Amino acid sequence: MENPDFKRIDGQALRQFCVRALMACGCSQKQADVTADLLVSADERGVHSHGVNRLEIYTQDLQLGAADGSAEPEIVSETAAAACVNGKNAMGAYVGTFCMDLAIQKAREQGIGFVVARGSNHYGMAGFWAMKAQKEGMIGMSMTNSSPCMVPTGASRAAIGTNPIACAAPAHEDGMVLDMATTTVPLGKIEFYHRQGKPIASGWGVDNTGTVTTDSEKILFGGGLCPLGGEAATGGYKGYGLAMMVDTLCGVLSGAAFGPTIKGWRAGRTSANVGQMFMAINPDKFCPGFEDRMHEFNSLMRGLPLAQGATEVLVPGDPEKRKTDEAREKGVPLHTNVVEALNKIADSLQVERLQL
Repeated sequence: MENPDFKRIDGQALRQFCVRALMACGCSQKQADVTADLLVSADERGVHSHGVNRLEIYTQDLQLGAADGSAEPEIVSETAAAACVNGKNAMGAYVGTFCMDLAIQKAREQGIGFVVARGSNHYGMAGFWAMKAQKEGMIGMSMTNSSPCMVPTGASRAAIGTNPIACAAPAHEDGMVLDMATTTVPLGKIEFYHRQGKPIASGWGVDNTGTVTTDSEKILFGGGLCPLGGEAATGGYKGYGLAMMVDTLCGVLSGAAFGPTIKGWRAGRTSANVGQMFMAINPDKFCPGFEDRMHEFNSLMRGLPLAQGATEVLVPGDPEKRKTDEAREKGVPLHTNVVEALNKIADSLQVERLQL
């Protein structure tokens, strides 16, 4: 049964709307195209925290000069299998496309391609980049650091980002896609609940004293997110450790900002200098029959005996694939508040509104 608070929007119309809005802010056609595809793909997969909900901050960054919609990334240093890229403050989606394409190219020849970037911006759903390699028959991995919003275990203020980890593996259209934040939930999920006026679950975030709260307002304005695992007693220090690992590979290794040195979310004209990592692994250079073996692995997991009350065992990425199939058949589901916010952006930029 359809949720009456959501409207179904044609995916192509939604992409075209995003392109219009981005180009009205000075973004080049090619940067706008990849950014729109990134945003709509997230909503198709049900990852609304990283979907067109993000268009507002992207257009603001372009208008303020915090991101450069006409910049071209450049390779700073490289070997046969690795490279470091300066994103030149381009849109994160454009930097991501440049870097993962480069990693895939290197993996075809060398078996592995490892690329890090500095001078980038928010690059959306991390799984988008891992799946880009997956579509080429490769294992893809990607990570990014981000504005401080996680409160480290034992601390009372945010000092590190949600720092997501994504890995995608092919298996005859039956692949595995892991895409997870190293916080209990991504910041966008708190924003999404806040926009709808809904309370959040305990363990998602803390207030400005480091105390767990269910008030999204206190988390967004003065507090921060809990590490994956929640409080120390439930293993939150592990999520904090994973976040530091991501920042080491993305920020410290690439020469980007890291930890509390990354600009805060919505911090105006300042460039973010976000760091990212992209990896492609070519299974053909390793054990033969990878996709058959991966399909068997998935089947073994899905075929496990069920727990009492459970209806199925899923492989990472299964729920999102179902949502994508449905969105492409029926239209992309958007909350009515998000549609209203998008049309306010359209009016402010004097571009055509989103047609329902």
